[in-house]
Amino acid sequence: MIKMTQAFQKVAAIRGMNDLLPGASARWEQFEEIVRGWLRGYGYRNVRTPVLEHTRLFARGIGEVTDIVEKEMYTFTDALNGESLTMRPEMTAGIVRASIEHNMLYDRPQRVYSIGPVFRHERPQRGRYRQFHQIDVEALGFSGPDVDAELIVMLARLWKLLGLTDVRLELNSLGQPAERAAHRAALIEHLEKHRDVLDEDGQRRMYSNPLRVLDTKNPAMQEMADSAPRLFDFLGDESRAHFDGVCQRLAEAGIEYRLNPRLVRGLDYYNLTVFEWVTDRLGSQGTVCGGGRYDGLVELLGGKPAPAVGFAIGMERLLDLWEQSVQMPAPAECDVYVVHQGEEAQRLAARVGEDLRDAGLSVIVHAGPASFKSQFKRADASGARVAVILGADEVAAQAASVKYLRSDAQGETAQQQVPLAGLADVLNIKG
Repeated sequence: MIKMTQAFQKVAAIRGMNDLLPGASARWEQFEEIVRGWLRGYGYRNVRTPVLEHTRLFARGIGEVTDIVEKEMYTFTDALNGESLTMRPEMTAGIVRASIEHNMLYDRPQRVYSIGPVFRHERPQRGRYRQFHQIDVEALGFSGPDVDAELIVMLARLWKLLGLTDVRLELNSLGQPAERAAHRAALIEHLEKHRDVLDEDGQRRMYSNPLRVLDTKNPAMQEMADSAPRLFDFLGDESRAHFDGVCQRLAEAGIEYRLNPRLVRGLDYYNLTVFEWVTDRLGSQGTVCGGGRYDGLVELLGGKPAPAVGFAIGMERLLDLWEQSVQMPAPAECDVYVVHQGEEAQRLAARVGEDLRDAGLSVIVHAGPASFKSQFKRADASGARVAVILGADEVAAQAASVKYLRSDAQGETAQQQVPLAGLADVLNIKG
């Protein structure tokens, strides 16, 4: 006797890791097409690194006492060899690792970018997910303030391409290691004097990472943070000259910014220029893009000393902002939808679809038999601009009837019959 198996419990996506269904993913593809064209305009080339890296890469590169390494990484032990592996929580360390491993900086600097998922174990909320996506842009081997400024200017161009008007720039300099060390000593002294107002996180970081204490969102600590020694006041002549060079170029480009001496970013590898583009339209998760210079990271990860600067954009946040700001029609599924009636017309429809695809058109041929009414309903829902109709009369005449579904398609609304041999030319709707 056959026993009934127990019903399988449905499996949902992991919390904070979201499915992108066809309607939403079409908008992502639209967005990515804009982004890739924008990056090509500045000479950036794509690089793709693994999602999994050795844990020590991030502990070394990001900093062992950062929130990311201490609390947020997805880390596990490889059962085959006992190695500690981590799903990348950001992309810069992996790109720098790849540049060292493959000698990418041997003969010239590199402008590279990567687009893909990153993973952090955070509390999911609007704009903050456990799997999210980044656009990561890195200029490796460039030392001057001109490249720092170029990165910021190119971001301003992206906001313009996307029609965003409410993103603003915040800017700071973190100086060089010796300057940061002098500031660190003064900052620790300040924090010790205000130990009574420090929360648990501030107490823990007071000696290990005191600069990050100033990045607190705790209202009870704001007065203490505002009165703390400013790193900017510890900068030497070279660091100030670099920062002045960035500011001068931004002024020449007409880029407005606000100096924010408490802007430190959440990663230990930054030096000199740091910046964020922020908005008030995404609630508490207002940072759309952040980046800066990290001249010591290549050497820190085992390479020959080389300067570098870059930024990362959270794609979910930017897409959210874009959709709030710009009303755009849903992307069409195809250019042409082929409807048909009868077995012979159905076979002809398959051949016509291939011919139109050869001509560069996107085509859906209705699958299976159905009434013309239901097929036209599906054609309209697809967003196609044109329906190609094949029935017994069209088969006999070796022609197709063409019906424009959108009034803006060639300005036509009436149905017309077209010989199959000239159909692709008539449907010149790509231009």
